[in-house]
Amino acid sequence: MNFLISTAYAAAPAAAGPQQGSAFGSIMLLVVLVAFLFFMWHPQNKRMKQLKQMLAGLKAGDEIMTSGGVAGKITSIDDNFMKVMIAKDVEVQLQKNSISAVLPKGTLKSL
Repeated sequence: MNFLISTAYAAAPAAAGPQQGSAFGSIMLLVVLVAFLFFMWHPQNKRMKQLKQMLAGLKAGDEIMTSGGVAGKITSIDDNFMKVMIAKDVEVQLQKNSISAVLPKGTLKSL
């Protein structure tokens, strides 16, 4: 039955020594890793700076949208909390961190 299966022979070992290109491969891996981290980290930091500036610039009378999708007008604001009118004679107290966007003036006509 050996005539149906060809016999595999091991190749003679190559001369023992450092492989060519291993330093280049390591450098390329490092470059790709640094580029990946930069493209992931930089936009996130930019977005966080914009969010902090938006939260610092909030004032009474601004029309806002919360992260839950509730739109309202700020009636009063403190360091961490604010009161937001979401309907006529309906105010809720929210944390500043729950604000996702400041709407253009006049967006909420019913308030």
